[in-house]
Amino acid sequence: MPAVRHILFFLFTIVCSFQSIAQEPDSLQTNKKLIIGVTETPPFVEKRPNGFSGLSITSWKMVNEQLQATYEFKEYKNLESLLNAIEKGEVDLSVNPITVTDNRMKRMEFSQPYFISHTSVVKKKESTFLKHLKNFFSWDFFSVIGLLLFVILIFGILVWAFEREKNKEEFGGNIRGIMQGFWWSAVTMTTVGYGDKAPKTTGGRVVGLIWMFMAVIIISSFTAGIASSLTVKSINEEIRNIQDLERFDVTTVKSSSSQELLDLYNIENNLVSNGFEGLDAVRNDKTTLFVYDEPILKFEIERLDLSNDLEILGQSLKKDYYSYAFPKDSRLLKKIDPILVRTLKSMEWANLIKDYN
Repeated sequence: MPAVRHILFFLFTIVCSFQSIAQEPDSLQTNKKLIIGVTETPPFVEKRPNGFSGLSITSWKMVNEQLQATYEFKEYKNLESLLNAIEKGEVDLSVNPITVTDNRMKRMEFSQPYFISHTSVVKKKESTFLKHLKNFFSWDFFSVIGLLLFVILIFGILVWAFEREKNKEEFGGNIRGIMQGFWWSAVTMTTVGYGDKAPKTTGGRVVGLIWMFMAVIIISSFTAGIASSLTVKSINEEIRNIQDLERFDVTTVKSSSSQELLDLYNIENNLVSNGFEGLDAVRNDKTTLFVYDEPILKFEIERLDLSNDLEILGQSLKKDYYSYAFPKDSRLLKKIDPILVRTLKSMEWANLIKDYN
């Protein structure tokens, strides 16, 4: 009987050991090397001759000081291919700055956010003087000018029709007389009143009297119309919320959270592979606005020395939370999440964020 008890105890110990192993995360059962998917996204993930670096890479190295896992980075050419790889389980996780969204939560799991960002808009810088000059000489402006010249010509022809026979000295001739009538009409409208020409017939004076009163109204309306047109055009160029983007040619990165935002509000957009391509499109007038993650935009503009050419608008479109991404039902997430939270509370991480900002 004692021998049977020993045998049963031995078997029970083995079963418990197997159960304990089964409860461990799959990727850590046999010291399996973790495959971490990344795509170059400065300043969070940068490819250097000696490997990858950046804020996201540093955060992972701080986490792994406690996790003590062996790992290697697997690079993907763009964000879309990286997200597909995470969803299919080709990688164990990704430390890229991936924004948590409703659609992505259906496809993969996310850790606690390690960085808070914003989605912002970049446009080409424009001289204030040139901007106002461009607004002034708009199609609306020339349309009003054309209409005004037409009305001046009409009254010039009317006064010429009455004056051409009895006031030949001032309004005589056909083409010449019409031009003299145009000159008189323009001078009368602007209330300059040179006095070099004046109607002498009753009909001409009646036309002149009508034109004087009409000119006051037209000039007032013209001034108000030009001011209104410039004000409306200036307001139309302001971007205060996501709906204002409908008036512009907009570009963003394919499969980014920015694209999800634009699609949500039915904003038509052009797609590029990364932030560099988007900024290049704005600089070369291939698009008017580029919508993407603010810290990435700031870094690329500074790195490419484009601060004199491009500007980030002060109004952000939404807040973003960057997290590690895992395949669905990953047991590794439960292992890493507490460590990541402890790391984010450390003074070392606080100083690192301060330096990056």
